[in-house]
Formats: sequence, C-alpha cells, structure tokens
Amino acid sequence: MLIKHAKVFQENGGFASGDIAISGQYFADTAPGGEIIDATGCYAIPGLIDLHIHGCVDHDFSDTDAQGLSDMAHYLAENGITAICPTLLTLPENQLAAACRQIATHADLKGAAFAGLYLEGPFLSPKKCGAQNPAYIQPPDVELVRRLQAQAGGMVKLLAVAPEMDGAICLIDALGDEIVCSVAHTEANYTLAQAAFAHGARQVTHLFNATPPLHHRDPGVIGAAMDALDCRAELICDGVHVHPSAVRAALRMFGDDRIIFISDNMSATGMADGVYDLGGLAVEVRGRCARLVEGDSIAGSVVNLMDCLRTAVTEMGIPLATAVKCASVNPAKALGIFHQRGSIAPGKYADLVLLNEDLSIRAVFLRGEILS
Repeated sequence: MLIKHAKVFQENGGFASGDIAISGQYFADTAPGGEIIDATGCYAIPGLIDLHIHGCVDHDFSDTDAQGLSDMAHYLAENGITAICPTLLTLPENQLAAACRQIATHADLKGAAFAGLYLEGPFLSPKKCGAQNPAYIQPPDVELVRRLQAQAGGMVKLLAVAPEMDGAICLIDALGDEIVCSVAHTEANYTLAQAAFAHGARQVTHLFNATPPLHHRDPGVIGAAMDALDCRAELICDGVHVHPSAVRAALRMFGDDRIIFISDNMSATGMADGVYDLGGLAVEVRGRCARLVEGDSIAGSVVNLMDCLRTAVTEMGIPLATAVKCASVNPAKALGIFHQRGSIAPGKYADLVLLNEDLSIRAVFLRGEILS
C-alpha cells in the first residue's frame, strides 16, 4: 500500500509533504505494487498511545470480562488510539490479580494493542485518593507488585506510588529498574518528591491532579518533577481536569519531550450521560465532566485521547505537531516501545491515522489494515 501526498508527521516534530509505504503490518521504505491512496489535504499521524486509561464503552479494565476487553480495544482503535496501557484501580489483590491475568491472556485482541499494564495504586495517600476507593489502599509492598507482575506475565510497566507512604522510597529503590514508578495521589512536598525522583521515580501521574499545587515557597511535586530532567509528566487535556493556561504552562516548564497526553478514561467514555461505576464508587457523568456522586470529586475523564488531542489544538492553542508528539512519541518512549510504535518510520507497526483539515478522522490503519 502507498499513501500519497499527505502532510506527514515527523519524529522530531512538524509535518512534511510526502508518501508513506506500508508492507504487511509495517511501514516500509517502498511499496512496489498494491493499493494507492490519495491523502491530499490530510495530516498523517502515528496512531495515538494512551498509557493511562481505565475503561470505555461501559467496561473497565479492572473487570474480568473478555468481551469488555474486545469492545474497548475495538472502540479505541476506531478512534485512532492504536495502543494502550490498561490501568487498574486501587482494589484488593485478588481482583487485581484476576484483571492482570485476563488482560495478559487477551493482549493480542484485534483492536488497540495492549502495550503494558499500569497499576494506579494501591499505594496511594488516603488524603489524596480522589476517585480511588480508600478502603483498598495499603502500604507499599514490593512482593505484592511482583506477585501481580507474575499474574500479568511481565506486562506491568507503570506503578503509581505516593512517596510519603511508609516504605515507598524503598519500593522505588527495589523496583525502579524493572517498572516505571510514577509519583501519584500524594501530599508530598518538594523535598520528598525530589527524593522519590532521586531514588528512581521517572514519571508523575496526571500532573496538577491529586497533588499539592505549585507554590512559590514549596513547589511540591510539580516543581520537583520539573527539576528532575529524566521525569515525564502525564497531562489530561479534556478541558475539565486542567485549565488551558496550565496546559500551556506545563509545556513551557517541561518542554514537549517530557509531557505525555493521557485520557484517564473511565467506563462512561463513549456512552451517554448518566450514573456509572468506578471501582465500586458511583460516578455521575454530565457532558465532558464525571464526578463522584458522594463527595463531588472529579472522577476520571470521559473524553478519549483523540478528542483530548483535538481539544488541546482547537481550544488550548497547542500546535498539532506538539500534541501528536505528546500523544504518540512520548508515551511510546515512556513504555519502552518506541522501536515498535509512536512514529511513522520503516520497520515500525503501520499504525496510522489520516486526519482531515478539521482534525476529523478520514481513515485509521491498524497494523497495516484499514479500519475506517
């Protein structure tokens, strides 16, 4: 297959007019023979990679429902999200283990690829648990993580942890070479957050949310993450979680190499307004906003990553090339899969989205096959 005359996203940012060759499942240098697609006027971008997503279309990755996994993978791929890191809630070990087994067993579903697993808990601060169920929070436990990793067949790539929890720094020391530890749901001040990064934490979970705000006398997690040059920061660009000015500020503080756009989607994504379940907690969805019925805290997002990208560009003033980098290149690097995904380069999976000028989807290519 040869896609001609597209405005092709470049790994180092920006777009350039050109052609894209696909051979089998992969991008190629040339494509002798085969179908020719005229993409004049379209942006060609790599499939998006959502490394923090709990669910969609009335399903949750913490459930043990094979049909639900298939439905979610299909919905995401149709929306140009071609690889994901399913994210599990703070739950009892038996439920987490069952979810890990189910996801590992169905990692090769037709649809968005499962590129890892994210444990968002249970090692969180009870005072900053947000929409996580505080009943299941527990102290950091290295052996618990390794038991879950065994159930997941080695798929666990990200682990959220609050540095102030007893044993957190020791856990980061023990696991930092095996799993990306992400500072999350925490009251940590600058000094404690700095210590977590010094001991090997390399990411911040949904920057600005469930952490202390940036203060000029105690910059907290945000300031410590900015100063830790090997630390990446997740950012929810749904127009609800973070003000457009704060999104622009984060990109200026961290640079576009270190910001990762995420959806933090819950099961109500792709569904009508109403009341939904999130780890045993009732959540009411109205428009773009999902809030706990009891407590009124924001409870995840209902805007998928492609719509987050559009929001960033059309409502927040973020250049399209920057948004694509944050939603594809950077998450691929964070997950250690940039050799396979995240850009349009020969030898990588041919996960590709053609966008019209208004950023609507013209076509999605999943591992070389056209979906829409």
